[in-house]
Amino acid sequence: MSAPRLELALTEGGLRLPEAGRIAVLAPRAGQDLSALPRDRVNIVTTFAPDHDAFAAEGFDCAVTAEGDFAAALVFLPRAKKLAQALVAQAAAVTDGPVVIDGTKTDGVDSILKAVRKRVPVQGPMNKAHGKLFWFEGGDFADWAVTGPQTLPGGWVTAPGVFSADGIDPASALLAESLPEKLSGRGADLGAGWGYLSAQVLAREGVTHLDLVEADHDALACARANVTDPRAQFHWADATRWKPRAACDWVISNPPFHQSRAADPGIGQGFIRAAAEMLRPGGRVWIVANRHLPYEDVIRAAFGTVEEAGGDNRFKILTATLTARHLRRDRVT
Repeated sequence: MSAPRLELALTEGGLRLPEAGRIAVLAPRAGQDLSALPRDRVNIVTTFAPDHDAFAAEGFDCAVTAEGDFAAALVFLPRAKKLAQALVAQAAAVTDGPVVIDGTKTDGVDSILKAVRKRVPVQGPMNKAHGKLFWFEGGDFADWAVTGPQTLPGGWVTAPGVFSADGIDPASALLAESLPEKLSGRGADLGAGWGYLSAQVLAREGVTHLDLVEADHDALACARANVTDPRAQFHWADATRWKPRAACDWVISNPPFHQSRAADPGIGQGFIRAAAEMLRPGGRVWIVANRHLPYEDVIRAAFGTVEEAGGDNRFKILTATLTARHLRRDRVT
């Protein structure tokens, strides 16, 4: 993924970065081309495990929050407006130099630009590749900062920017209602979010162990507050790469299907393939998905069979049992 607006701003737009000091790069996505920046001064700040792992593998200094002082900051805007504002506030709070904002039009860069202009003089914007980049120095953005977790009715703890931050996700609630009451043994919740579905599973006495696997660091922090059962273990990880210590008796998941505004069923399909590798022979998977998502063929290929175990006009509950002939030799045992 290239960064054409950043390159254009540095070469033709008048953006000048300080010659010394660290540069915070907030919320870049894996594959983002940061070659226009001095690599040895870049500190990647991301709460998304796959991105953190990818940049760490490239040798970048990585963290989940911007700590200390920086000479400059670059923010790649996410889709969620509150999270975008929080990232701008975080960047402005840790640097005395330029704060550079880059985003696509579909991710709300025009709205953020308009709001920033009301607070501080803006330079740019640079328009290219269906997006904009602009920069500023100074300004008070304290009211945009995340002040802490929020509590929903029922005592659930969430945070701005996490999936379903304003309430219980209806798909997760439907899956919880569809699971067997006598669920037992070891299991995993792939894409556990802030922990609602895991909490419902742990209400079953037969469950002996549950791994909550979640790529969003902030969501997992909320899950730790919502799920205090000692049978639960928490993993900040890419669910498609994570491996359990022992084979699972069952796997549940309400997998994400967006990385941008466009639906990407490949994410959920990756969760399904990963679940098949985690299960013991005869182990079972339950997946909830929007009805239009094409998961059935992938489940058949990975498990041998697939059936619909419930749902409504919006969502479907898909389940399958891992047959012996579909075991992979490199799977967890």
